[in-house]
Amino acid sequence: MSFCHRIDRPASRREFLSRAGAGFGAVALSALTGQNLIAKSGFPNPVGAKIPHRLGRAKNVIWLFMEGGPSHLDLFDPKPLLNKLAGQTLPDSFERPVTAMGEVNSPLLECKRQWAQHGESGLWISDWLPNHSKIADELCVIRSCVSDGINHAGGVCQMNTGSVFGGRPALGSWVSYGLGTENDSLPAFVVIKDSNSMIVNGARMWGSGFIPAVHQGALFENGTEPIKNLNNPSGVSDTRQRQKVEFIEELNRGHYSARSSNTDLEARIRSYELAFRMQAAAPEAIDLDSEPEHIKHLYGLDNKETEVYGRQCLMARRLVERGVRFIQLYHGAGSKWDSHSKMEENHSRLCNNVDVPIVGLIQDLKQRGLLEDTLVIWGGEFGRTPMSEKGDGRDHNPTGFTMWMAGGGVKGGQTIGATDELGLYAVEDKMHVHDIHSTIMALMGLDHTEVVYMHKGRPERVDLNEGHVNERLVTG
Repeated sequence: MSFCHRIDRPASRREFLSRAGAGFGAVALSALTGQNLIAKSGFPNPVGAKIPHRLGRAKNVIWLFMEGGPSHLDLFDPKPLLNKLAGQTLPDSFERPVTAMGEVNSPLLECKRQWAQHGESGLWISDWLPNHSKIADELCVIRSCVSDGINHAGGVCQMNTGSVFGGRPALGSWVSYGLGTENDSLPAFVVIKDSNSMIVNGARMWGSGFIPAVHQGALFENGTEPIKNLNNPSGVSDTRQRQKVEFIEELNRGHYSARSSNTDLEARIRSYELAFRMQAAAPEAIDLDSEPEHIKHLYGLDNKETEVYGRQCLMARRLVERGVRFIQLYHGAGSKWDSHSKMEENHSRLCNNVDVPIVGLIQDLKQRGLLEDTLVIWGGEFGRTPMSEKGDGRDHNPTGFTMWMAGGGVKGGQTIGATDELGLYAVEDKMHVHDIHSTIMALMGLDHTEVVYMHKGRPERVDLNEGHVNERLVTG
């Protein structure tokens, strides 16, 4: 294992022998997965598959990130009292929150949705997501999520990296560092966004921070050409391209031998090697046209309103099938889910964009036997306030909001946690972002307290030493 020992608890002799034995197991695992523990360049392969700390149900993650903050009050967390008090100010019994726009005394905004219970579990879902009724029993809805990010920059940063300040590794990078990849011809961590708009904070949201740069996410473009410059230039054969890569590799090997501590250099060298392998593997992986028509219909590719996110979700399923470890699908790039005004218009359109593709993804994974190994996560950086903003919108709410998980060992058809009667504060079984990250890692068989990277003499973890695993998700 590549993790450092806990400095406050030196390894015992038994632990040493156990880890040494696990090393021989990794050799066998490498043979089974067709990977090399030693890269062609002659140096240890930092992204080779690793043995987890314990048996985890999830092998892969698909994170459906709704950027901007979807309203839990209008989607998964019905509050009858909100409509009863609509037009009035927040009751004096509620602590006044700090909001992004500061209008805490604005009138409460009613929820205009129709609610119904679905599935054998009776899960509450609003009519903005009508197709989600088909997957109600697969979902574990967490109504008590909490973040420290009051604005988009801090909220998106913390949901991705654990901190409201930039510069730390993304969760996908930690997972790549902890588990490696099952496919050395595709990136271990892939990000796809739904438009040309950039995610708030940019590429730092899938960066590797202070851990080796080889674990950073790879951005795939949405559309018919997800990977730019994938094909050889005109007139360049595969043989010629291979000879070129081998010559560059020989030069790099000599240059890198005296600079092995430069992880950016290592990542650049490996990117050339990966790029060549991707020329053979990626075209088939991203070829959505090869899918049968009934699968395209399942994801909504035959509807212009659902096609964009449908392509992302279908791409995610194909990448999971090919061993990509962590896939993040952004919808609403550029904080489109942000609804300070025109809540009805904004969320109606966005929910319509994602409802069919998300349900299609869950159903397709399940019918292929992939859902039990794939953890699917839905949510944004925070929720929305019960108080109105600009008359017909809602402000940011990091003190109590909803996310859901499905597959990957999660017990579906249950609701965890609760917010107060107006949906402003989480009051039961709170799950901070650090707890969410810790629980995701546990579902993948990783002990978040043991996935440690020494940075400037200090042991660093994804949860900033504050996370706890919610066993209700892990064990059901």
